Amino acid sequence: MAADLTIRALRAVAVDMPMKHVLGTSAQAVRSAPLILVDLETEEGVTGHSYLFCYLNAAAPAIATMLAEVERVVKGQRAPPPELWEKLARRFRLIGVQGIVRMAMAATDVAWWDALARAAGKPLVEYLGASPRPVAAYNSNGLGLMAPDALAKEAAELLEGGFGGVKLRLGYRTLDEDLVAVRTVRAVLPAHVELMVDYNQALSVDEALARGRALEEFGLAWIEEPIRHDDYRGAARLARELRTPIQIGENFSLVHSMEEALAQQACDCVMPDLERIGGVSGWREAARVAERARVPMSSHLFPEVSAHLLAATPTAHRLEYVDWAAALLEEPLAITGGKAAPGRRPGNGLEWNAEAVRRYRVA
Repeated sequence: MAADLTIRALRAVAVDMPMKHVLGTSAQAVRSAPLILVDLETEEGVTGHSYLFCYLNAAAPAIATMLAEVERVVKGQRAPPPELWEKLARRFRLIGVQGIVRMAMAATDVAWWDALARAAGKPLVEYLGASPRPVAAYNSNGLGLMAPDALAKEAAELLEGGFGGVKLRLGYRTLDEDLVAVRTVRAVLPAHVELMVDYNQALSVDEALARGRALEEFGLAWIEEPIRHDDYRGAARLARELRTPIQIGENFSLVHSMEEALAQQACDCVMPDLERIGGVSGWREAARVAERARVPMSSHLFPEVSAHLLAATPTAHRLEYVDWAAALLEEPLAITGGKAAPGRRPGNGLEWNAEAVRRYRVA
């Protein structure tokens, strides 16, 4: 896929987005989403967009510094995105394509694909050679660790938009508390709405087996990351012994991690993260791996771009919807009938609302 544009500059702006629903996980309570908005400018006047989720505001300056180093390498380049990724990977081989290095590379890759799709006058999904199609979405805003009354209220709110599923965070001090939370939310949801649960790596293998068996009566769509994310041997045991599907993947660091996990049969389904799997280029490779393994593939965060990518993924399963970037966009991702449809404008659908960016910008 030839690149008919020339990269001129990378620009990064840090913003802090308040969350409508506090995300109380077994690791910590998250009340705002620190994002970095990335613009890739070209000599031809086309600008591509992407954004990163920093997890911590303190990480934003370091990521911005790494983006400046990436800019130094890519300035003047016309290489197709996968070739540009390899060039950057060679540049950063000694420090390692991990952490903020990988995040900066992924943001550049996503924005480069966006610029190329814009220049071609096509939505990203079509530029990737696929046809636009709606993708089933579940609501992942909120439903953190909280009292039962608050869980019931929030679960009802998350059904707005006709979502076919919602995600509940677990990892309370005791199994009984986990069961109360699941019963509370399940009682609010219509029978056709799926319930996913996420432990955020809170359990040992033995505890995950005990809690997983106790949860089997609820017919959960999946149990996500019950143990340490890279314990593929332990996860394989869970996948063998539990009836509920085991979901992992948001912490896959590049595609080789996903290949290793699938080789060890560590899960029943996967959900790569755009900024960790390697941007659009990494996602496309991961989708080919999932297709060969016949494994359902969902997304983690970044719903605007993920809607395009899942529509081009042969084993597409579920889109994780969060609204963290919605207030920054001229045209937020729409959920209709519980499904997310890729935007029809050229590119990946990210177009910043300048006034909102000014409002939420971190000085």
